[in-house]
Amino acid sequence: MSKMNKRKDWWKKSVVYQIYPKSFNDSNGDGIGDIQGIIEKLPYIKKLGVDVIWLNPIYKSPYVDNGYDISDYKMIHEDLGTMRDFEELLSEAHKLGLKIILDLVVNHTSSEHPWFKKSRSSRKDPYHKYYIWKDPVDGHEPNNWGSSFGGSAWEYVEDVGQYYLHLFAKQQPDLNWENPKVREEVYNIMRFWLDKGIDGFRMDVINLISKRPDYPDGPVIQNKEYGSYYAGAANGPRVHEFLQEMNREVLSHYDVMTVGEAPHTSADEAALYTDERRKELDMVFHFDHMHLDYGKYGKFSDRRFKLADLKTVMTRWQKVMEVHHGWNSLYWSNHDQARPVSRFGNDTDYRVQSAKMLGTLLHFMQGTPYIFEGEELGMTNVAFDNIADYNDIETHNIYHEFKTVHHLDEDYIMKTIHLKSRDNARTPMQWSDKENAGFSAGTPWLKVNPNYHEINAASELSDPDSVFYYYQKLIRLRHNYEIVTTGSYQIVDEKNPDIYAYTRSDEKQKLLVVCSFSESPITYKIPESLRVLPRELLLSNDAASETEDSTTLRLAPYGARVYLCKTGA
Repeated sequence: MSKMNKRKDWWKKSVVYQIYPKSFNDSNGDGIGDIQGIIEKLPYIKKLGVDVIWLNPIYKSPYVDNGYDISDYKMIHEDLGTMRDFEELLSEAHKLGLKIILDLVVNHTSSEHPWFKKSRSSRKDPYHKYYIWKDPVDGHEPNNWGSSFGGSAWEYVEDVGQYYLHLFAKQQPDLNWENPKVREEVYNIMRFWLDKGIDGFRMDVINLISKRPDYPDGPVIQNKEYGSYYAGAANGPRVHEFLQEMNREVLSHYDVMTVGEAPHTSADEAALYTDERRKELDMVFHFDHMHLDYGKYGKFSDRRFKLADLKTVMTRWQKVMEVHHGWNSLYWSNHDQARPVSRFGNDTDYRVQSAKMLGTLLHFMQGTPYIFEGEELGMTNVAFDNIADYNDIETHNIYHEFKTVHHLDEDYIMKTIHLKSRDNARTPMQWSDKENAGFSAGTPWLKVNPNYHEINAASELSDPDSVFYYYQKLIRLRHNYEIVTTGSYQIVDEKNPDIYAYTRSDEKQKLLVVCSFSESPITYKIPESLRVLPRELLLSNDAASETEDSTTLRLAPYGARVYLCKTGA
């Protein structure tokens, strides 16, 4: 498609639904979700009201890291279906007005990829330069970097007498983006899928593709065994050059959206990626709010976030993106994170209320919201008793590290895994109260959360007051009110220990969003500047009531309100 036909910024009005294909819907009874299973559920997704579907990797892979280790970028993994199945999905989604974006995983490949097999065969092979190989330094690794999944980020290969870099599993060797042939290979992969008609890419850890050429040692943080690679690999010296080249060579020629995963990226750094005048990416996923409950050992912690910190982070990103012509991606969860109602809300006594409140808080901010499968049902974390029931490589590695390196208590280890394992997000989608939650007629690849009898799509679709229908309202309001897309953000009553309130404003009106994080009923006095304005209640997750003078809101536990206030003619 010619860039002359690009419809500007359609993604700013969109809501994205993320599907983890292995866990979404199994159509053939082998226990693994698949593409035909997604096709079966397109009417459900359409009913929710979203605009875009993001699929986690569907490519050929050994599945060491559940598809983020790709051995063939132009083949569909046989467990998920065929290319014909994918083309049918794309066609059927487009008929319903739904767009499809794919995961682009090009910081690394699988060690089973033909490029890497040739790369490790000889230093003289041209493909050797497709990856990052370094000679030993004083007989050991080139630096102290540790892998995200534990152990060193360097793996020695005897046949070539060198180490290769893998920021993730050793089966995920990092590509050498300094090599222009690698970049052209990536652009060809992108064109292959874009020419099929997909609508964009979510780009996995895209801010790690440019490493500092001196490969400095990293600081040892969070009681880790190895140094952090972020100072030498995140937001590296040529990353913006590479992305501008990618945009110029590929993305600018198609009407698509892009979102880059960008760990350890500040709001100011993100502005460089997303400033529309720089022609790089449309938005990035940051992790600042995901780090608020990190503890002594990093992610696997039993700490609870602080509301004051959440306000600070979310407000900073709203204001910096606005000032620098950037755009936010809005999310509470994804395939790598715990379930939001368990992490930020209350998944027992106030599961429904807190799920609705969290949706309210996020969806009225400026940016493109992302809903991870099951979030619209208020699905919760799972607490498997045995480490053997977990599939995730990160979870197994942290269990081993906590046991053998830090000698931590088993109960504490399992508690942190229950809170933070990536498998919390990956348990099969809960469709009904039938066997295996209606996900599969076979044995699921990962156990189903036992609470599927109470929490499932069938019961929510039959309950007009469910989390599902509340999310449907959120999406409809976002589509119907331009101010949600364009209005300026301003935090309100910043020091309040229980309330997160903010406004969105344009020349004629304001939205007032008030969300309680309290587990007790509370009253909230509306700011004086807003009391005098005529206001209309757009949305509430409880029986909205105000005092007779209409200056005070009575909020139930985890209550949420959204008002439209008229400010001009």
